[in-house]
Amino acid sequence: MEALPRETIVDVLEGKLRDDILAGRHPAGSYLPPERRLADGYGVTRTTLKHAFGRLVQAGLLETRHGVGTRVRDFTRLGGADLLPMLVRHSPDWFGEVFEVRRGVGALIAERAAARATAAHRDELGTLLELVRTAEGGDEVQLADIEVHRALARATGNRVYVLLTNTLFNAYLPVRAALVGPFTDPEVAHARLEPVVAAVLAADERAARQAAEAYLTATERIMLDGLA
Repeated sequence: MEALPRETIVDVLEGKLRDDILAGRHPAGSYLPPERRLADGYGVTRTTLKHAFGRLVQAGLLETRHGVGTRVRDFTRLGGADLLPMLVRHSPDWFGEVFEVRRGVGALIAERAAARATAAHRDELGTLLELVRTAEGGDEVQLADIEVHRALARATGNRVYVLLTNTLFNAYLPVRAALVGPFTDPEVAHARLEPVVAAVLAADERAARQAAEAYLTATERIMLDGLA
């Protein structure tokens, strides 16, 4: 019988430090206490503490300066969007802000896709949209829907839109089971998304933007209701 994975003490300490930082118990710009005192306070060795520090440095929450100490980074000023998955997991309050950006970026992407999509992009969008209708179960429909949006971003010809789309999806994919509401019925999900793709295929920029705004607003409302 295969053993279940267990959290290591480094995992636990990393989580505790991360929560303390995000909750403001270690304010941005402040230096953490000396390693020995901090390790004693958490009941761990300095080696364990250093490993946890290393992970949080990589995550963008801490910075270490040799001979000076370890300081909490001002992640809201210096951090990037790659922090969003961690922030969303820490506090659902971030969802409203993520969805606000999703609405604005998504509508712009649809508009740009309508203006720039090639024949290959249009073929891909038609194929992926049909997969939304034929998917089985909310989880598969949700993933199929996401692939349509990735294709819309590719159709803009702008790789930054692709990266922004990936970032926004990555922000809530870890908790996507709670956001499956709009995708439980494949026919309804397809009908909701079809006007966006149809406008892009017709190269109608204004209609694509309006359809995307309607789609994003409707699905956001359902997902937020599910979270509540």
